[in-house]
Amino acid sequence: MSRRILFVFTSNDRLVNTTVKTGWYLPEAAHPYYGLKTAGFEINFVSELGGRPPLDESSISATKNDAVCQRFLNDAQVQKMLDEAPPLSSIKLPAPEYDAVFYPGGQGPLIGLPQNTQSQNLIRTMFEDGRVVSAICHAPAVFTEVKLRDGKYLVDGRKVTSMSNKEEELWGRVPYVPYLVQSRLKERGGIFIEGSTAWGDHVVVDKDSHGRKLVTGANPASGGSLAREIIKLLRE
Repeated sequence: MSRRILFVFTSNDRLVNTTVKTGWYLPEAAHPYYGLKTAGFEINFVSELGGRPPLDESSISATKNDAVCQRFLNDAQVQKMLDEAPPLSSIKLPAPEYDAVFYPGGQGPLIGLPQNTQSQNLIRTMFEDGRVVSAICHAPAVFTEVKLRDGKYLVDGRKVTSMSNKEEELWGRVPYVPYLVQSRLKERGGIFIEGSTAWGDHVVVDKDSHGRKLVTGANPASGGSLAREIIKLLRE
């Protein structure tokens, strides 16, 4: 039987204090998608509000020479899945059909998804059940408002990474984001592990004595490695 992984996309398309549009970032969905699919996993998409999630258009031009991203854009099945993405509310907990959940990055997930109670409940349930929860770049923000049954923040005392403050500054987007993900994760008690170089491939896996699994990636370069770490955990 094929094992199933749920991708949860943002429905937010705007940064703060600007008219600049945002959304999910192409390589942070494309590389994990094909890495997991090639390994034999079935993947389903949902978006926060249902329907096609907004793509950060700047990520298309930024990856015009990335064959995996171009394949994703031209994959009819993928595009149909995006067009017909059910709303997050369609997932009925405890969602036993899914072995893992993954949140693609982009700056869209900074607003909406962290406060979304359906998302929080999905993450909490899957994490406490020992299933894999994962996110990349800005999307680890979705973990920062999740509290476990013991009342502690999910990331409290756990090793995590995300888009670093340094990378956000280098990108020039600090004035337009509501908060810095690295700082927010640390405020919630996360043990932030920054990559050795800005924009380098960097993934952090945290697995505790109860078998709870958290996988976070730092930036667009980390999608393939993140998929490989998820695969390792699911094959244990």
